[in-house]
Amino acid sequence: MKWTDYEKAESVEEAVRLLAAGGGSARAMAGGTDLLPKARGGVFETNLIVDVKAIPELNVLTYDPGKGLTLGAAVPCYKIYSNSEVSAAYPGLMDAAELIGGIQIQGRASIGGNLCNAVPSADSIPALIALGATANIEGPDGSRQVAVEDFCTGPSKNVLKTGELLVSLSIPAPAANSGARYLRFIPRNEMDIAVAGVGVSVELDNGNIKSARLALAAVGPIPIFVKEVGAAVAGKPANDETIAAAGQIAKDAATPITDMRGTIEYRKHLCDVLTRRALSTAISRAKGGE
Repeated sequence: MKWTDYEKAESVEEAVRLLAAGGGSARAMAGGTDLLPKARGGVFETNLIVDVKAIPELNVLTYDPGKGLTLGAAVPCYKIYSNSEVSAAYPGLMDAAELIGGIQIQGRASIGGNLCNAVPSADSIPALIALGATANIEGPDGSRQVAVEDFCTGPSKNVLKTGELLVSLSIPAPAANSGARYLRFIPRNEMDIAVAGVGVSVELDNGNIKSARLALAAVGPIPIFVKEVGAAVAGKPANDETIAAAGQIAKDAATPITDMRGTIEYRKHLCDVLTRRALSTAISRAKGGE
């Protein structure tokens, strides 16, 4: 790892100024569980690391049943699932937060960092997409908001411009009779990277699916928002036939590659299976069950 300067920012404005001055190779660090290993391994070069862990806006964790959840980009995973109110309101997000690394990693790693890392297999991103999350960004040109499904632009690439900083995520309040679930498949515990993952949310109305959102992990160059599922199941009964149709659509939407973790055919099959399982659980949660 080459010589790298380090600065600790105390405010969003200071972080933006430092990142902008550092140019395209400056990096913001919240938990550092992805950034530091990649820097040491030469995955990228950085001339400046800006520590943003102490910035108040990046450590906000507030939930209003009428407005939703504001999740600071530096809030570590353990604080999210340890919050009983947030955990009860967003079980689909908890499914993902509890999977990111082990206990030690969850003490530092954040959902915001997982999103900015933008790897196709990231566990939190499909859950965020399914929940309709928005990324709140500050930069030299002011603030802007980006839907999470539009945040990742390629493997380990995102929409952040030079000097921009992800400050927080906004997640809408869960609607009545709604449920969500994130599921992934890994071949063994020692390989803690999804071969395929599915995040889904659903809202019911008198036994029918009023709306649904579904996203896939690890089966494309970026997490895939499968809008076709929502369009196909809206107004349909929340039954096995509808669930099976959603699984087939997810399978068709996947664009995986064959690598050491699985073949194209295997991953597509997993998208079908995981979609049916995740959607079944989301429907059950929407009805007040598991």
